[in-house]
Amino acid sequence: MNGPRTHRYWVVLAFLLAVSVLTGGVWRYGYLQALDQLAQRAEADLTLASDRLSAELQVYQELAVLLTDHPMLTGLDDPVRHTDAQMQLLEMADKTAALDIAFADASGRILVSANGLTANDVSEAPYFRRALQGALGSDHGIRPPLNRRAYYYAAPAFDATGRVRGAVVVVADVASIELAWPGSAPAVFFTDANGEVFITNRFELLFWTRPASGVGLAPPEGPALAFRATQTGGHDIWNIRWGPYVPNRALHLQRHLPIVALTGEILVNAAPARRLAGLQASAVAAICLAFGAMLFLATERRRTLAQANAVLEGRVAKRTQALSAANAHLRQEIGERMEAETALKRAQDDLVQAGKLSALGQMSAGISHELNQPLMAIRSFAENATMYLERGRSDAASDNLRRISDMARRMGRIIRNLRAFSRQENQAAMQVDIVAIVDSAIELTEARLRRDEVSVVYTRPNHSVWVQGGEVRLGQVFVNLITNAADAMYGQDSKKILIEISETESLTVTVRDTGPGIDMPDKMFEPFYSTKAVASDEGVGLGLSISYGIVQSFGGEIRGANMPDGGAIFTVQLERWHEEQAA
Repeated sequence: MNGPRTHRYWVVLAFLLAVSVLTGGVWRYGYLQALDQLAQRAEADLTLASDRLSAELQVYQELAVLLTDHPMLTGLDDPVRHTDAQMQLLEMADKTAALDIAFADASGRILVSANGLTANDVSEAPYFRRALQGALGSDHGIRPPLNRRAYYYAAPAFDATGRVRGAVVVVADVASIELAWPGSAPAVFFTDANGEVFITNRFELLFWTRPASGVGLAPPEGPALAFRATQTGGHDIWNIRWGPYVPNRALHLQRHLPIVALTGEILVNAAPARRLAGLQASAVAAICLAFGAMLFLATERRRTLAQANAVLEGRVAKRTQALSAANAHLRQEIGERMEAETALKRAQDDLVQAGKLSALGQMSAGISHELNQPLMAIRSFAENATMYLERGRSDAASDNLRRISDMARRMGRIIRNLRAFSRQENQAAMQVDIVAIVDSAIELTEARLRRDEVSVVYTRPNHSVWVQGGEVRLGQVFVNLITNAADAMYGQDSKKILIEISETESLTVTVRDTGPGIDMPDKMFEPFYSTKAVASDEGVGLGLSISYGIVQSFGGEIRGANMPDGGAIFTVQLERWHEEQAA
């Protein structure tokens, strides 16, 4: 009697042990798979942050190189030229958000400075000594009188004989670069050759240093905090207790940036990977235990009712087989659904990218046409001016040269508007002229409107109207509204866009067309909603959704409606700019 019972106990124990081993194996496999995916996303985030930092510092490097040949940096002994040079450097520093722009002679003495924040003598600075050798010098650190984190670029300026006569020094404010980074991103920090954290989006890690072990970080003051590093599946996992905004268990990746002499590092929360692996292991354990329990009960019943319940035993076996098939089918459906969700996300990303490329292509074609006409006219006027000069008709040649100057100014205006439209704007809301923004949007879309025979009636104020917003982002809103209106009137006889800026009780800008109107007004601001044909190259339905988010971010409101006499009207309500906001 005890023999069979003891045997059953050993069977149950062996089954539980097997389930434990299987569950542990599933957990390990799922955890490693999740870490691999997490590492791919972390690598992409770190690459993006590194490229963003390099690009932002590249602006100051190029500024230093461009200023070396500027004529304002000569003859600085003259007080008038010195004052003019200082004012121009101050204007450049304000526009580029640089802490200071200075020019030093070959001895390291500062001759002129935008803000006076650079030390009077930079002869011992490593970046300046590098510039004296004829190469571009760079360095970073905290040095008086700045007492702020700064990145320095020094570009050599050569005299007529080819010798270095001095260097242009551009000082970038690291804190202003950090403020433009998104706060919801993973913890990213950049360390220098000494292992000190110099740039980061987690200010509690600022100035932490690499300990003697070469792994982890230690605060500059006080005792070292808890830290333990492990290797899991080829991944570096840090177990830390560094603060509420740094994950306790984090995947650590690093990337060397020789261009800026820093090393980028990222800490990504690994807890979701453990939770996902735990859920997978729990599901497998639950299925196995359920199956084992049912099998055990069936075995016990068959043991006690072997002969009397032969028919029932067959039904239990069939039920067990059906349950196994259902579980396998369920797992298959879960896998197919996950693959479908992944494919959908990838398709949405492709649609967004296709829409951006299509918009850029359309605008480039129009701008190329607008630039080609003045170029041909300039060539013709230049040939005529040459002919008139040969004939001694200087008045006619002067008229042709004046026309060439007008054409050049027109081309410069077109290029300036295109460059402003394509620039990435990350600054907060500031004082902008809505009249100039609408003018620029109309000029950018002028070629497209003329091609489609669309006329624009613009009720333009004769003075500047200041609102709270961003020049590039608001320009994108009105370019979207104008191009959408032109698209809506495709194929119609009457094509007219009416634009009006109203300064009544609330400041509004209305864009009205004579098209067929909006089919579904309640869905027009939803992402990917579009009335265009599927797979067309005219957009992916993101223009109005993006415009809605931009206007909302500036405290404004955008509405769309159908007019009783036909057509659609979009109303953009913006916040006025007040002087107390500037204060």
